[in-house]
Amino acid sequence: MKMRPGVPYPLGATWDGGGVNFAIFSEHATKVELCLFNSPEDHKESLRLELPEQTDMVWHGYLPWILPGQAYGYRVHGPYDPAAGHRFNPNKVVLDPYAKAIARTVRWAPEMYGYRQGESEDPDLVMDDRDNAPFAPLAAVVDTAFTWGNDRPPRTPWHKTIIYELHVKGFTKLRPDLPEAMRGTYTALGSEPAMQHLLDLGVTAVELMPVHHHAYDQRLVDLGLSNYWGYNTLAYFAPDTRYSMASTPGASVRVFKTMVKNLHGAGLEVILDVVYNHTAEGNQMGPTLSLRGVDNAAYYRLVADNPRYYMDYTGCGNTLNVRHPRVLQLIMDSLRYWVLEMHVDGFRFDLASALARELHEVDKLGAFFDIIHQDPVLSQVKLIAEPWDIGEGGYQVGNFPVGWTEWNGKYRDTVRRFWKGDGGVVSELATRLAGSSDLYSQSGRRPYASINFVTSHDGFTLNDLVSYNEKHNEANLENNQDGDNNNLSWNCGAEGPTDDPAIVALREQQKRNFLATLFLSQGVPMLCGGDEFSRTQRGNNNAYCQDNEISWLNWNWSAAQADLVSFTRYVIALRKEHPVLHRRRFFQGRSIRGAEVKDISWYEPRGKEMTDKAWSDHFARCLGVLLNGAMLDEMNERGEAVVGDTLFLMFNAHYGPVLFRLPAKPLGNRWECLLDTAEARPKARSLVRDHSYRLRGRSVVVLRMRKDAGAKTEKSELSKIEPGKAEAVGPGKAEPAPAEPSQSGPGENS
Repeated sequence: MKMRPGVPYPLGATWDGGGVNFAIFSEHATKVELCLFNSPEDHKESLRLELPEQTDMVWHGYLPWILPGQAYGYRVHGPYDPAAGHRFNPNKVVLDPYAKAIARTVRWAPEMYGYRQGESEDPDLVMDDRDNAPFAPLAAVVDTAFTWGNDRPPRTPWHKTIIYELHVKGFTKLRPDLPEAMRGTYTALGSEPAMQHLLDLGVTAVELMPVHHHAYDQRLVDLGLSNYWGYNTLAYFAPDTRYSMASTPGASVRVFKTMVKNLHGAGLEVILDVVYNHTAEGNQMGPTLSLRGVDNAAYYRLVADNPRYYMDYTGCGNTLNVRHPRVLQLIMDSLRYWVLEMHVDGFRFDLASALARELHEVDKLGAFFDIIHQDPVLSQVKLIAEPWDIGEGGYQVGNFPVGWTEWNGKYRDTVRRFWKGDGGVVSELATRLAGSSDLYSQSGRRPYASINFVTSHDGFTLNDLVSYNEKHNEANLENNQDGDNNNLSWNCGAEGPTDDPAIVALREQQKRNFLATLFLSQGVPMLCGGDEFSRTQRGNNNAYCQDNEISWLNWNWSAAQADLVSFTRYVIALRKEHPVLHRRRFFQGRSIRGAEVKDISWYEPRGKEMTDKAWSDHFARCLGVLLNGAMLDEMNERGEAVVGDTLFLMFNAHYGPVLFRLPAKPLGNRWECLLDTAEARPKARSLVRDHSYRLRGRSVVVLRMRKDAGAKTEKSELSKIEPGKAEAVGPGKAEPAPAEPSQSGPGENS
C-alpha cells in the first residue's frame, strides 16, 4: 500500500470519508513510520509505512480506504542521546499526541521503557532495543459526526454559577437505581436519576475530574492500586475509555457527547479538570509512551545545563514546555476540540502556575494567557485556575489575569480556621465572605473571580474535616507519608467514628456551618461531590489511588445524611433567592449614592459597627454582617436595578451562646429568621420578637428584614424545599437526634 503526500494540517488522524490523513509534529526526528494494527489485541503491526512528506517539521501522509476504528501508532527515528535531551527509539511504538480515541491503553512490561532498567548506574543512558508493540498504547481513527440537535450551552452567568465537583466513575458506581453495567460511566452521569440529584440540589455546573485518557503508574499497578483521580494524562483529545459503556473506541467519543448533550438539556454546564502541566511519562526514569518518543526536547522543559533531566514544577517528574509554539498549539488545539467538538463549557487548569512559567518565574502575562485571551472560542468559556504549583513562587492566588477565576485556597483556609475556633480570624473571614476584594479587585476582576470551596477532591471530605485531626492514608501503601499534614481540621473530641451523641451532634452542626458559610459568601461556591450527604474517605486525605469504596459515593443514606441533603438544598435555594448573596460587583462599604445606609456593614455582638480594635481582637469569634438589599449599583441583564431583601448574617465560632443585639431597622419592619444552623433541620420562618437574638454556640443565623404586615410569610423559592424530605437511593437507617454539644474546640479558651 502506497501513501499519498497528504497535508500537514490538521495534526492527528483525520478521516474525510475516503481515507485518513496522518500528521504528527517532530522537530528533531529523522524519519517517522506509521504502524497499522488489525486489532488492538495484535502483538505486532500488520503494516508499517514511512510518512512520505515533512512540512514545517510536521510529518504527514494520506492513506485511502482506511476507515474509522483503525488502530495505529508511530515509530519515530532520531538520535538516542539523553545528555542532549533526545530519547528517540524506533523500537518503541508511541501514541499519537493528537489521538482522539484510544484503541488500547498501556500494558506494563519492561519493553515500555526506552532504556534497559537496572543494568547500570545510569540505565537511561543506554537505549533498549526490544520491541514494545505487544504492550504499547494505540490510537484509533474516529468519525467525529454526531447529531447534536438543538444542543446549546447553558451559559450560566458567573455570579449565578454553583459548581459541583465529581469523579465520573465514583459519582454513580454505587447507585442502586442504575443498571450495574451502566454505573460509573458517562452514560450513568447523563442519566435521569444522576441528573435529578444535581437539579434537586440546585447546582448549575458539574466539574469533572480528569476525563482525558490517562495511564496508571506501573508502581501503583504493581501494588494493586491505580491512578483513580486521573491526573496522569496520556492523551489530550481522547475521553477515557474506562468510563465508557461502548465496546469500540469511536463509540466512547459518542457516549461522551451524549452525556454532555443530556446535561445541557437539564441546564447543567460541563467543566473539565485538565492537566496540561505534565504527562504520564514521568522523569528520565519513566516509560516511553508518547511525547518522550516523539520529540522529548521539544515537548518537555529540560534542565538548561543538563538536558538529560527534567524541570519538575509539578511533583510528577516532568513539565510540559509551553515556551515551544508547537506545545502551545497542542494545548490550544486540545482545548478548542473539547469546546467545539465535544461542547464542554469550560476548564479548570490543574497546577496552572506551571503553564505560566516562561523562564523560571510565573508570568501572568505569558504567552499561554495571551493566546487564550485573543482566542474567539476559548476566551468565551469558563476558565478556572488552580493557582499554584510546587515550584519556587508557584503560589499565585489572586495573581491571574482578567478573564480567569481561581480556586481560592485562602478562602478555604480562613473558613476552616474560623470554624476550628482559631482566634484572630474574623477580619480575614469578613474579607473572604465579601468576595476577597484584596485578591481580585485591583486587577479589574469581580467577586466571581473567587471560586470558594471548603473541601475538594484533594484533602479531607467535609465529614472527615470534622471527624479527624490527622490524616489516615495507610491504604495508599506509603506508610502514611503522603498527603498534606496541615489540614486545619478538628475532630470535635474523638478521632474517627464515634457513638458519643454530643460529638455526633457537634459534627453535624459543624457541617451545616461550613455549608452555610460557603453558600452565603460572595463569589462562586464549589461543592465537593458527596459532601452534601457526609461522604467519608475514612480519614484518607489523598485518595488518588483508591478506586474502591473509599472514593465511591455511597447512596444508601442514614436519616442524618438525608437531613444534611435537605439542608444543602435549602441553603442553595436561599442563595439563589437573594441577589445580595451573589452580587456581580464588590461591596463598597460606604453610602450608596448619597443614601444614609451602606451596602455592607459589619457588627460586633453589642450591636455596634466593628471598630479597628474589634477587628484586631484575638479573642473575637463572633461576627455579624448587614447586607443591604437595595443594591442600587447593580443592574440585571435587562438593565433594571437589582433590588432584593436586606439580610443580617451572624457567625459564631465560640462554643457558647452569644446574645447578639440586632441592627436598627426602619419603622414597620421586623427581622425574620430564615436559617439557624443550630437546628438539625431548617424550620419554618419565624419573626424575631426582641431586639437581640440568642446566637447559639457554633452556629450561623440568617435574618431577613421584612414589612411587619401581620400576614403570612409570602411564598418563595425556599417554600419548595421541604425540610427533611431528602431520601436515600437505597434503604437508610434512622438515627435518634443526639444531644446538643458544649465542649470547646482546639483554638478556644473556655
